[in-house]
Amino acid sequence: MDIKSTVREKYAAIALQPKSVNEQSCCGSGPQGTYTIMSESYEELKGYNPDADLGLGCGLPTEFAHIQEGDTVVDLGSGAGNDCFIARAEAGASGKVIGIDFTPEMIRKARENADRLGFNNVEFREGDIDDMPLADATVDVVVSNCVLNLVPDKSKVISEIMRVLRPGGHFSISDVVLVGDLPSQIRESAEMYAGCVAGAIQMEDYLEFIRQTGFENITVQKQKPIMIPDDILLEYLTKEQIRDFVASGTGIFSITVFAEKAGAKARPAKPKLELAVLGKGEACCGPDCC
Repeated sequence: MDIKSTVREKYAAIALQPKSVNEQSCCGSGPQGTYTIMSESYEELKGYNPDADLGLGCGLPTEFAHIQEGDTVVDLGSGAGNDCFIARAEAGASGKVIGIDFTPEMIRKARENADRLGFNNVEFREGDIDDMPLADATVDVVVSNCVLNLVPDKSKVISEIMRVLRPGGHFSISDVVLVGDLPSQIRESAEMYAGCVAGAIQMEDYLEFIRQTGFENITVQKQKPIMIPDDILLEYLTKEQIRDFVASGTGIFSITVFAEKAGAKARPAKPKLELAVLGKGEACCGPDCC
């Protein structure tokens, strides 16, 4: 399947449908079931705007991103602008927020939201997150919510994050990862790929990409299990296959990961929670974070 075209088509449709429909599936891939599987509530966060919240996320990365007044912040896969507007509330009038999305319909929706809110320091650029329309070393903070799993070459995206961050900059990214193997019927499903599940990779591989790129102080800020309801699984598996899948112990998790680019920039950018910093070979956070 052509992953890029499939994802663009799905998310173009999502941009035009109500949040209530998006929340009924894995990351808003379609009207399967009646469950909010992954998304978390932004309603308590400063800067939240309901019109920009399509219910597509799997975490709250902006809450953990330690954005400071005057920062330049980039949101990868910015959708209708939800995380960008939260980031603006932290970066203030002296900061700058840039959203990147490769779906024209999402870009139009985000720009309409920004215009209606009167924000002149939030902009949205159409482009691929594995080839960002940004200059080197121009960004303080990168955030992303349930987007890297949609990109086949995740290591390239992480390299791009390293390129655009200034020395001492950092990222906070929420994404879906695996411990164990998904059944082939799910891995090969375009619908489940666009739904943020089939494109997920092993947690250790995900963290290793970050290590190999050269990021430091890699920390899992939050981790939670994702349970796919049987009525969605039945679209792909028989009841017997579902029992085997559950018995296999395969875990699907939403994680929020923090990491820093080496450099001399002085800033107290430390995770809010007292978590263990990951070393090579470790795949999870401290005992109190999950």
